[in-house]
Amino acid sequence: MSGKVTMVEEMGLGGTKNGKITVTVVEEPYGEGSDSVASIGISLQANAEEPDWKVHLPKENIDVVIAALQKAKASL
Repeated sequence: MSGKVTMVEEMGLGGTKNGKITVTVVEEPYGEGSDSVASIGISLQANAEEPDWKVHLPKENIDVVIAALQKAKASL
């Protein structure tokens, strides 16, 4: 059901041998006319076809999620 997926960045997942984090933009993720989202995928194995976990973030939520992640990082 997802539309076009554009890779933004891929990085290693800390604490794993082969895991990765991917950040992509997904156009029309919920069907024709739906707004694009940023998608964060977590794969425990680098060669996984689909992430083990993923989250879709609408554009209007990205800044507050970044701020919350910065708070979480400060408390680690």
